[in-house]
Amino acid sequence: MASTDNLNQLESTFMYTQLFKEILLDMEHDEQAIKHFITYCRDHDCVSPKYIDRFEKEYSSQLAIWWYTFPSNTYRMLNSALRSMDGGTIINMGFFIHNLHTQIEQLHQQQVHSYHGKPFIVYRGQGLSKASFEKLKKTQAGLISFNNFLSTSTEQDIALGLAYIASQNVNMVGILFMMSIDPSSKSAPFASIKEKSYFKEEEEILFSMHTVFRVSAIKQIDNNNQLYQVELQLTSDDDQQLRVLTDRIREEAGGSTGWERLGNLLLKIGQFNNAEELYNVLLERTSSDGEKAIYYNQLGVVHSNQGDYEKAIWYYEKALEILRKILPSNHPDLITSYINIGLVYDNMGEYSKALSYYEQGLEIWKRTLPSNHPYLAASYSSIGSVYYYMGEYSKALSFYKK
Repeated sequence: MASTDNLNQLESTFMYTQLFKEILLDMEHDEQAIKHFITYCRDHDCVSPKYIDRFEKEYSSQLAIWWYTFPSNTYRMLNSALRSMDGGTIINMGFFIHNLHTQIEQLHQQQVHSYHGKPFIVYRGQGLSKASFEKLKKTQAGLISFNNFLSTSTEQDIALGLAYIASQNVNMVGILFMMSIDPSSKSAPFASIKEKSYFKEEEEILFSMHTVFRVSAIKQIDNNNQLYQVELQLTSDDDQQLRVLTDRIREEAGGSTGWERLGNLLLKIGQFNNAEELYNVLLERTSSDGEKAIYYNQLGVVHSNQGDYEKAIWYYEKALEILRKILPSNHPDLITSYINIGLVYDNMGEYSKALSYYEQGLEIWKRTLPSNHPYLAASYSSIGSVYYYMGEYSKALSFYKK
């Protein structure tokens, strides 16, 4: 199950991958989830039709590991989506992600005492692009995350063989990962899956997604400049660097549901196409006007960030249209739509239209907030800026003073 892209460096996006994991595992999935996945696979030709039919008939949560290891493209589809944060696929495989993680966790709890608290080593052989390897070398003593579910072996020779095969490609570097595991660590669940796997003869240890390791050493093998041994240590529960990175942004991805938090996270890290796909899928699935308004608004945010202002306005107007139907005319929830539309018109240089929407938002603020509230100050400032760009400097000054 080796891939050239399984390794994600802990650069600026690392802290977001940890939150991404938390969000996915917190989500709840109903009995419709499998049906949605089956439909998605058939529509996108992700998996052979015979395997889709079999999955539909036979799948249960206790067979998650079996289906992950079964050669049906399921694991490739899943891990590719996790590495690229492919919103559409992740939504449709959310139930499977949850089941797979839970089954690994259950096995881990059953097996942990068999290690008698003694650290052990597992191995993984794979290829990395030369650019990825150069990044890896710079992280020595730092952290790396495997953002997919991670297959490893207790047999070094098998992993070394895979690394050697990868090294034969002139554009690749073969990597033998040697991972030191403290079984008492609770930072990430892992388990021997021999009894649950399709491949009963393999000595495979499977780690859940987004497992984090600390790089302890990088060594050349047999003086071969395309073959390296990389020694990793599973991070401990009290790894201060890990905790600081994760805590820093947990509050930034607010939202009332897991899917909303995931969408906010994708927007935060600039994954606009993936966020758009996620919101479109959520829009198709909901019958709630309130949720539709949220998703239309977020699609407006996506297109505004992409500079597609006409589309942004269309989506913001759709959100506003729904909210006007279900809320009183002076409800504070309308303000976001008014301000967002005003901002887009402002960016387009259509100042009279921007002014109209800013003023509608301001009127609601004035009815619902104390006169010294910072939101009012922000509204006055926005309106002042519009008047300034329209050349009406006295009006601009008047609003700035407020």
